[in-house]
Amino acid sequence: MEYRRLPKGTEQISVLGFGGSSIHQAGEKEGVDTITAAMEHGINYFDMAVPEAVAFDYYRTAFAGNRNWVYLQMHFGADYSSGKYGWTTDLNRIKRGMDWLLDKLNTDYIDFGFIHCIDELSDLKNYINSGALEHIQNLKAQGVARHIGLSSHTPEIVNRLLDMGVLDVVMFSINPAYDYRHGDYAIGGVDERLKLYQRCQKEQVGITVMKPFGGGQLLCGALSPFKRALTEIQCIQYALDKPGVLNVLPGYRSRSDLDRALAYLDAAPEERDYSALGSFAPAEAEGKCVYCSHCHPCPKGLDIALINKYYDLAKIGDSLAADHYRKLELHADDCIHCGHCDKRCPFHAKQGERMDEIAKYFGTAGGVR
Repeated sequence: MEYRRLPKGTEQISVLGFGGSSIHQAGEKEGVDTITAAMEHGINYFDMAVPEAVAFDYYRTAFAGNRNWVYLQMHFGADYSSGKYGWTTDLNRIKRGMDWLLDKLNTDYIDFGFIHCIDELSDLKNYINSGALEHIQNLKAQGVARHIGLSSHTPEIVNRLLDMGVLDVVMFSINPAYDYRHGDYAIGGVDERLKLYQRCQKEQVGITVMKPFGGGQLLCGALSPFKRALTEIQCIQYALDKPGVLNVLPGYRSRSDLDRALAYLDAAPEERDYSALGSFAPAEAEGKCVYCSHCHPCPKGLDIALINKYYDLAKIGDSLAADHYRKLELHADDCIHCGHCDKRCPFHAKQGERMDEIAKYFGTAGGVR
């Protein structure tokens, strides 16, 4: 397993997490076995937003003896009083729901307490006015909730909460379909979404990725908006390459679903390559580096994707990105302009020109102007 450190914390988060959307379909034995297998393979991050409350019985059994090792996303606003998923911004219902969940999971603390599923400004206002946000902040101050997160599909909402400075983590939907304006949750344009990911990295707010396969549609050529299927491995790599991303949270219905996701860990570079997107990305994505690394290996040895990522982040004021750039062994001014990367870029980014631009921005030998 690979791990990434939570920016505002010391937790090491597995790049593959466990989404809660499907495990209720497995049945108790299969469900417990799948959760247990996930932990055995190093998955330590679990989302607790599920469609059916019965799934919490599977988690409770599997987590017995392992609670201090796993990190749980627990959602303030997910209501299971009916036995099925419901949603609320009412403070009293939120409190009752969280007390019930803590008891159900046999735990007395919350790793990540999430402002749950806020996609409209009116819902955000209701959430704040009801006292729900203040309640989560109080729990963090008491040490009951160790981090505060937000789940949303709407860049504007995420930016509003980032403005307030209360977030450690954001759960956001990232996949090629949504980023390129396909599907019900394709909220925000290409640039708006990328700027959000960049802002999260700059402000040290980690992103956990929901819907990495677009509800499974991206895995089926007949259903994909691109009329071509991608693999689980390609979708996982696509999300993990975005700035700020900590991990990806697929939903697993069975052990076989889990095994297909775990195959990412041993996948060869060509299996992780999602450059085929360049043939069906929208016009506004043309000429932009998406850090896919398809231009690698550089004959000179430059890490072109990383140089581009640090440059884009530094331009929005990320001082850490500038520092990371300086520490690279080779910099943009080491480019020999052989044209290899320009020929290979599926998004037709003119990397030779980009290297000149980046070298001018940072100065020579990685110095900052």
